[in-house]
Amino acid sequence: MSTAKLIYDGKEHELSVIEGTEGERGIEVAKLRQQTGLVTLDPGYSSTGSCTSAITFIDGEKGILRYRGYPIEQVAERARFTEVCYLLIYGRRPEPNELAEFRESMTRHTLLHEDMKKFYEGYPPGAHPMAIMAAMFASLSSFYPETDETLELNILRILAKSKTLAAFSYKKSMGQPFIYPRNDLSWPGNFLRMMFAVPAEEYEVHPVLESALNLLLILHADHEQNCSTSTVRMVGSSQANLFASLSAAICALWGPLHGGANQGVIEMLEAVQADGGDCGKFLSQVKDGKSRVRLMGFGHRVYKNFDPRATLLKRAADQIFNELGVNDPLLELAKSVEEAALKDNYFVERRLYPNVDFYSGIIYRAMGIPTEMFTVMFALGRLPGWIAHWMEQRNDESSRIHRPRQIYMGEQKREFSDQGTKVL
Repeated sequence: MSTAKLIYDGKEHELSVIEGTEGERGIEVAKLRQQTGLVTLDPGYSSTGSCTSAITFIDGEKGILRYRGYPIEQVAERARFTEVCYLLIYGRRPEPNELAEFRESMTRHTLLHEDMKKFYEGYPPGAHPMAIMAAMFASLSSFYPETDETLELNILRILAKSKTLAAFSYKKSMGQPFIYPRNDLSWPGNFLRMMFAVPAEEYEVHPVLESALNLLLILHADHEQNCSTSTVRMVGSSQANLFASLSAAICALWGPLHGGANQGVIEMLEAVQADGGDCGKFLSQVKDGKSRVRLMGFGHRVYKNFDPRATLLKRAADQIFNELGVNDPLLELAKSVEEAALKDNYFVERRLYPNVDFYSGIIYRAMGIPTEMFTVMFALGRLPGWIAHWMEQRNDESSRIHRPRQIYMGEQKREFSDQGTKVL
């Protein structure tokens, strides 16, 4: 095993270097404070590995994303979302009979306990679906206690009921009656029907929409140690149950810098459109920095070349719009913004390329999914990844409760003097 040397205060310390299966290297600093009295300081954890993991590999420089070793391009083309759930959580592709049983179980557990409908009744009209989703996930733990014996069943319940929870959240926000799931439909098809069907009317799931949703779910299924996944591990490290850990992850995902980014893309494009649709003017405002105008959907914390998910979605967007016959000015505007930005040295030199959020929002819009549901859609796709990471940490005997350190920069010791006023 190779080592790294740290020289501090005239003393030399050897630190182990851990190497991953794809050649990634990290300096092991778990005993740094014990050996030197020092801690590392890394705001945002951009250079800190919080764990070892066998779930997802990303090479941001080369635009590589793999689930359990399988390239995302192949997975997106050849798999269904239910198979990806199994792959991420259990670490291998299921045999045909296992996949059939897994899918059947995910169908049987789609219904919610009827008492949960009372929770929806308590939310005000127009309540944001993400607020409802986070609360409802936490509430599941009161209906389905977690034990070693029920864990596998609870995983199936979560994957099955999540689409029902999401669709009911939307129906609640719209003031419409709930539509119950049907056992003869696929996971994406069932969700679309619960979202858009109304009582006493037939609703046929369009195969193009079903295929598009399947792709979007797969592309969002995992992305290693991002903000929400790290939240799952942080909360789970206290041995909090799976429902509570997922509820916390949903809250983390809600932020505009994470799961809310594709909503920001639509709002950005609508603002450009309202201002006359001048891409040149818009990009000039982005570059001058004075107007605080941001180019949403470009650049990524990890990818420094291109986001492979964005490449797949761009191709899919063209196909979806052509097959559905949708004429959305925002799509054309998005293409114009992308084309102009990719020719501008300002963005090229900073390696700002479209990411997955740039096109996902436009596709959701074409599917009829409202903007406030975009982050909920992200959460539905990310569930198998969150569960996989929670399980991986749970099964790691060396795992400890997460307790980051800090460098205190506040006041030094001072007296709390009696100022002559006392409040009872």
